[in-house]
Amino acid sequence: MGLCYSLVQNYGLAIILFTILSKVVLLPVSLWTHRNGLKVVKMQPEINRLKVEYYGDKDTIAEKQAELYKRVKYNPLASLLPLAIQIIILMGVIEVIYHPLTYLLHMDTECVNAYLSAAKDLFGVDPSSNPAQLRLLGLIMQGNGATLASAVPDVWKASLSTLESFDLHFLGVNLTWIASEMSLVYLLIPVAAGASSLILALAQNRLNPLQREQNTGTQWGTLAFSVGLSLYLGYFVPAGVALYWVAGNLLAIVLQIVLNHLIDPRKVVDYKALEESRKELDELQNLGKDQDPKEAKILRKREKEDYKRFFSVVNKHLVFYSESNGFYKYFKGYIEYILKNTTLTIHYVTSDPKDQIFEMEKTQPQIRAYYIGENKLITLMMKMDADVVCMTMPDLQNFHIKRSYIRDDIEYIFIQHGVGSNNMGMRRGCTDHFDTVFCCGPHQKAEEEQISELYQLKKRELVEVGYPLIDQMREAYQEEEHNPGNPPRILIAPSWQKDNIVDSCLESLLDELKKTDYQIIVRPHPQEVRLKKQYMDMLKTKYEADGIEIQTDFSSNNPLLTADILITDWSGISWEYAFTTLKPILFINTPMKVMNPEYQKIQEVPLNIQLRDKLGKNLNTDEIEKAGETIDYLLKHKDEYKIQIDKLAHTYLYNMGHAAETGGAYIVSTIIKKIEEKGGTER
Repeated sequence: MGLCYSLVQNYGLAIILFTILSKVVLLPVSLWTHRNGLKVVKMQPEINRLKVEYYGDKDTIAEKQAELYKRVKYNPLASLLPLAIQIIILMGVIEVIYHPLTYLLHMDTECVNAYLSAAKDLFGVDPSSNPAQLRLLGLIMQGNGATLASAVPDVWKASLSTLESFDLHFLGVNLTWIASEMSLVYLLIPVAAGASSLILALAQNRLNPLQREQNTGTQWGTLAFSVGLSLYLGYFVPAGVALYWVAGNLLAIVLQIVLNHLIDPRKVVDYKALEESRKELDELQNLGKDQDPKEAKILRKREKEDYKRFFSVVNKHLVFYSESNGFYKYFKGYIEYILKNTTLTIHYVTSDPKDQIFEMEKTQPQIRAYYIGENKLITLMMKMDADVVCMTMPDLQNFHIKRSYIRDDIEYIFIQHGVGSNNMGMRRGCTDHFDTVFCCGPHQKAEEEQISELYQLKKRELVEVGYPLIDQMREAYQEEEHNPGNPPRILIAPSWQKDNIVDSCLESLLDELKKTDYQIIVRPHPQEVRLKKQYMDMLKTKYEADGIEIQTDFSSNNPLLTADILITDWSGISWEYAFTTLKPILFINTPMKVMNPEYQKIQEVPLNIQLRDKLGKNLNTDEIEKAGETIDYLLKHKDEYKIQIDKLAHTYLYNMGHAAETGGAYIVSTIIKKIEEKGGTER
């Protein structure tokens, strides 16, 4: 600032020149910040898709996002460096503007103190106050210079000419003015500072690639903070600081234009991918936004009451947790066994306010149901007090749902909700923190044993239970008459994963199958329907004339059990279909659904791979033209497949026909053991 003043000999121009030079000197930092911001925007499509893929799972999203940052070598905290530099410079500018005699005129400290002492004695100026030097200059500008000089030692009297020649005006404004100490007209100073911040914020929302991609709330929040800070500075500090602030804001707009020219965001960021990913995320986030506010309020009240009611019960023996209504089918067999054979009270916690369990509770006195949303569930699980907790939700202790902090003797039982490989189909460590794992078949038990040995896990009970859902489906299926479709019914049911049938080959598959006489039904995963509504509507229009049905309304009866052939990729629906109907499957070899990249560390080959060729046939995505002839083959050999698939079901599922009794008996015996350990007699 001293150098700038010596060059231009004008206080206001010195401040502006300093502002320009500081922007030039800090250009490398600004360029680095610009490049860092572009890196964030460039990552945004991948971040958006992570939020779509793991929607609602904040812990996994944070984990995956951290991995992404590490991969691209991005540190979010690094963006604070430019802000820190700006704050330090601002503090320096304020210091200089409050002490122009020291930093701009470079006057001797004793000389400055002598004049301040005279100002104190003659005019009551406090020499220790921040604006003391400005007060002194103001007195001199008012014609009091000679009076002050008469009160200082002779050695310093000659300095008066220097003080009198120091002009603090710029465009008619005295830069020593502090608006808070002046009349209302001087409010124009903070207004000017605030207006410059408003112009900068609006410009940055258009020019700054990172700020442009922020949501509206963040943009307006930043704008409000910036304008508020500017008004504050303009009101309580000298007008010289406000001038620096205004100049800095206006120059920042010019600087952003220069930065965009040096590194063009359009050449770095894939804006098409960004827009597509944002649209996918917006569609998912907007689901349920039309909920009636009154209904939401009622649910919050209901949750609060159920939470209180749950903890009002002491000595709870058995708790089931269900993520939504659709998960009851995995508990159904065990619950029915317990109700039939014991007087135990079943405490059933669900995060679905419309769960069927609430209707069952009305007629079944042994069931007590509670609605607890996902957020409140975190606290409930931390405070859990029960002997046994059964749940299908994996990753206990790994993420937001923890084991109880109240009791360390609770037995947590993992209930399977699929026949396939947990080692490949779920995250690494998904069952590590359960005490007991119900195994559907020898393949799941072998996986858990090998995982325990490989990772040196604590001993867990691996119970040979089976899969009650298959038992229930087989029993219901066998009670009904099933005639082959005329023409045969072909159901296409893709999984929900990257590069599934819908993503990779659905249209080419439909183009091939429309040449046949088969009845074709496509039943996409519900997530596909939610996120790709326009695409699904296009498919309906495109294939309507060919008699191909695209089912996007899931209120209709599930056609799974009436299909003569199922076409899928890596969906778990294949087990339910094959082991229930004993009909063959046409698998499309899309990329495997692998949730655990370490799955090959154990010897057990995932059942999803083992039985792929035994449950039917499979085709690569570049062999779709063979789909018709492959279906012909499967239909022609359906009786052979029926025998083979039934044998596989009995080989790879424990306790066929009475899995629910096996699992239910284990739960009951565990509770009895815990009751006896505590000296109780309840049965």
